[in-house]
Amino acid sequence: MQRIDKVYIGGRFVSPHGTEQFELIDPSNNETIGVVTLGDVEDARAAVAAARKAFETFAFSTIEERLDILERLYQAARERADDLTAAQTQEFGAPVKRSRFATGLAVESFRNAQVFLKEFDFTRKVGHSTVEMVPLGVAALITPWNANAGFICNKVSTAIAAGCATVIKPSEMSAIQTQIVTEFIHAAGLPAGLVNIVNGRGDTVGAEFTSNPHVAKISFTGSTAVGKAIARGAADTLKRVTLELGGKSPNILLDDADFEKAVPQALGACFYNGGQACIAGTRLLVPEARLEEVVAIAERAVKDFPVGDPKDDRTLIGPMVSTRQYERVQSLIETGIKEGARLVTGGLGQPEGLEKGNFVKATVFADVTNDMTIARQEIFGPVLSILTYRDEEDAIRIANDTDYGLHAYVSSSNPERARKVASRLYAGRVAINSPAPNPFAPFGGFKQSGIGREYGTYGLEEYLEPRAVMIDEPQAMLETAS
Repeated sequence: MQRIDKVYIGGRFVSPHGTEQFELIDPSNNETIGVVTLGDVEDARAAVAAARKAFETFAFSTIEERLDILERLYQAARERADDLTAAQTQEFGAPVKRSRFATGLAVESFRNAQVFLKEFDFTRKVGHSTVEMVPLGVAALITPWNANAGFICNKVSTAIAAGCATVIKPSEMSAIQTQIVTEFIHAAGLPAGLVNIVNGRGDTVGAEFTSNPHVAKISFTGSTAVGKAIARGAADTLKRVTLELGGKSPNILLDDADFEKAVPQALGACFYNGGQACIAGTRLLVPEARLEEVVAIAERAVKDFPVGDPKDDRTLIGPMVSTRQYERVQSLIETGIKEGARLVTGGLGQPEGLEKGNFVKATVFADVTNDMTIARQEIFGPVLSILTYRDEEDAIRIANDTDYGLHAYVSSSNPERARKVASRLYAGRVAINSPAPNPFAPFGGFKQSGIGREYGTYGLEEYLEPRAVMIDEPQAMLETAS
């Protein structure tokens, strides 16, 4: 059993002021695999103080110095890639195939940041003025359990590229991942205080970061409810906020799509990470006349998404992260049945032989209408809702009829037609025919899916503030006047 009893402040592993013990559970069997000591408000304040001190110098670092730090982080992260993959699989039940992929994205984020940092113009000429893109200050980074390591690496790499110092509150449920990330950050030899990491609860450490006047920005990934609370708390000191929140992503199958290919892809978009993903395509919109065709394909294809031991390479759906999340998904499946949706496959209870863990059957509903609970609420489990539409206009209307707008999917054999549909969807990203992810394209949501963007130059600008420098030069004034 692993015992994590240090926080990382000022470039050192130190004993926290906080004393609360939090058990880490393997969701495959609900056995305890570790204990982490949680930091408290005092630890959060110490982390902010260390970051403030580091920022005084780092704000004036050169691009070359930042590139060197990012390369050292990349090399250090590569050394721990296998450990990080294993931790994700054990700690929240991510299938090992998914864990390897996620680890790759986390490690590459340090290289990606080097690419867009080299291309970014921090000084721009606007008329007779010079606009300087200036680092905001101390950035508080708050990350979720379902992609904890990946979001830490992406946010840290972007903040460093911008010239910001950071304080991090990772999910306490992902402390083993966090420990590995902390160790390789330490091994990279960063300036003391540039990155500070405090395991702790949202209502203590997270709340302190949100209210602390010396924190200039918050980058939060998590639920919409918590994001709203952070936005309210940040308003008192007018912090800049980036909020990447929940989703209820529509997946539109146009009538000219190859359904034999598109329906299994739709299951993959929904069941990715066991459905525990904010971008999950959980609403599948299909033509009315072809509903039964889609249902038949889905019923066959779901067998290609086995639920089981996440350490097994054949597994594509692992357990829910906790018994609480398991019970929430079960409750929503039951609600779907009660509200009249047709259960195609899956349903209540655990798959046979997997009763010790938080496993949910891969579940598909048909005859779902967009006013049903399972079509409105983010379930965060392997549950797909199939809805029908009359025509293209109706599909777009249903797709946009949601409080969310993080991601959307469109399938069609006609790329131009798919692009036209995509241009009318209120979502931060639209994937046409399931393309590969792009770590340089902006990521974030419309409506209640968030504020601001991450990744690439769009994410970098979220850590910067423009400062206009205007010089009283007679010739410049004459040129402007003319």
